[in-house]
Amino acid sequence: MDKLGLEDGEVIQHSMISKSIERAQKKVEENNFGIRKRLLEYDDVMNSQRDVIYKKRHHALNGERLALDISNMIYDLSESIVFDNQDNRDFENFKMELIRNLSIESPFNEKEFFSIKGDIIVQKIFEEAYKNYKLKSERISKETLPVITDVYKNQGQQYRNIAIPMTDGVKGMDIIVNLERGYESQGREVVLAIEKIVSLKVIDDSWKEHLREMDDLKQSVQNASYEQKDPLLIYKFESFELFKQMINKVNRDIVSFLTKCDLTANKEIEMQSDLKPASFDPSKLQTGRTEIGSNSSKDPNKFGHKTQEQQVTQPIVKEKKVGRNDPCPCGSGKKYKQCHGR
Repeated sequence: MDKLGLEDGEVIQHSMISKSIERAQKKVEENNFGIRKRLLEYDDVMNSQRDVIYKKRHHALNGERLALDISNMIYDLSESIVFDNQDNRDFENFKMELIRNLSIESPFNEKEFFSIKGDIIVQKIFEEAYKNYKLKSERISKETLPVITDVYKNQGQQYRNIAIPMTDGVKGMDIIVNLERGYESQGREVVLAIEKIVSLKVIDDSWKEHLREMDDLKQSVQNASYEQKDPLLIYKFESFELFKQMINKVNRDIVSFLTKCDLTANKEIEMQSDLKPASFDPSKLQTGRTEIGSNSSKDPNKFGHKTQEQQVTQPIVKEKKVGRNDPCPCGSGKKYKQCHGR
């Protein structure tokens, strides 16, 4: 352009220049299209997994076939425990996994475990675990019903929901139950709420962790191109294995919590109100919830009405960072980078 003497802003009308620009633009568009198409192929893998998880979450959220899903989870977990330990010839680990995940003891001795067909053992384990879970669910319904009945009859106009503390011995969780539905269902709503909340929490936590692992996988498989391999193909295989492991973990965590969870000892049931109490005093805004609980009727069961105490957050003390060229704190006289900072 400089040799031809063209000035800035002058229109370029030469056909050779126009064709060169057109070819360059076409190459750029083809490259961008290829990038978009590749990203779409990666997203298709995620979409297929997302459909499975969202369907599973939809069942838990609406409770349409939650009981069937839990029954299938117990059977799948029983099958996994039996066949894995039969393959490894490990009867002791089989007994421990039954206690840890299904809260039952082995109905077979070691000789029977290795001599009887796996399908028969799986069916027996499933029946024992499901029966044990149903008995525990009925007991929880009966124990919580007197509290729900008392609160609903005496303070049903004031409170809509009630929070029931549950724990599996390691993790605790507050189960929110609608007072009216809990009273009308004779406590069965409590068990349904436990199944729904536990399932949703485990699915959501596991799915978030799986998404992070999928992002890491997507970055790592790009190096496969240096080995003359297709990164997308490796991504599909590896992502399927990750997804299968995630589903197994979801089933195991849900079943393990449901079979082991029970009412928290020495903890009170908390009532949640969406309505303003009749004796509302603006001067007691900070302690109004506590005082409302103290005016409630005496609890007929082992649970009382919970009051919330103010928690004081402790300040975080951050230590001073040692510089690389500063003297090492150990007193050796060397620089930090040449001593403990090496």
